[in-house]
Amino acid sequence: MADEDLWESIDRLRAWLDANRAQGGREGLLLRILKLSEEVGEVAEAVIGATGQNPRKGASHTWDDVRSELCDVVITALVALHTLTPDAREVFMAHLAGVTERSLGTNPTP
Repeated sequence: MADEDLWESIDRLRAWLDANRAQGGREGLLLRILKLSEEVGEVAEAVIGATGQNPRKGASHTWDDVRSELCDVVITALVALHTLTPDAREVFMAHLAGVTERSLGTNPTP
């Protein structure tokens, strides 16, 4: 999937959620952002299940489940960002560039 396809999909998902949401306005925005907490919790649940840390449930998840849940976190975050700003792609890419520069510098070594 090309970068443009990613952002087109995020835009389509945001529009679909907007058309089918129970709450609009500020409350709808806050609930959309809070959805991230739910998704992160599902990552934690999958990690606990993949490592068998819950003796009552045992190995209830796989590392594929963890990967899927992490993808859900990323999608949810991008949709929330796009809800906050129509320039989500530009905002994200500028932020990523800043984090990369702060972390790796101008001449990163592999």
